Amino acid sequence: MDPHDRFVRLSIPAKAEYITLGRLALTAIARVRPLSAETLSDLKLALTEACTNSVRHAYREGRSGTVEIVYQIEPDRLVVEVTDEGAGFRPEESARDGNGDLSEGGLGIAIIRAVADEVEIGEREAGGSRLRFVKFLGD
Repeated sequence: MDPHDRFVRLSIPAKAEYITLGRLALTAIARVRPLSAETLSDLKLALTEACTNSVRHAYREGRSGTVEIVYQIEPDRLVVEVTDEGAGFRPEESARDGNGDLSEGGLGIAIIRAVADEVEIGEREAGGSRLRFVKFLGD
């Protein structure tokens, strides 16, 4: 595979109705690098949760912005990175309610961790959030 063909970038408005575009791109990528139906379903769920976090937490108070999704296709793995330029969030804080219990919104990160083989969450140097997950693929 040509190194230039390994990356697909998608920039969407930070609105819930555009998250489907990210899922559709992932489905198309599964035609380039075949995935089992279960793996594709898991990855679509993880992607939806990652994008939803950006839409919910990045641009508050009516601010508009974008969410960028980068898909990296490798022979043995698929890497998905979701970034935004918003206020960011700390998953360890937003995942718990005032009583220390997991809040409803805090389940997204747990879902991503359950279906991905590696997960990185942090801030971008230029500001905003970065969530990257990796799924190792069998032959």
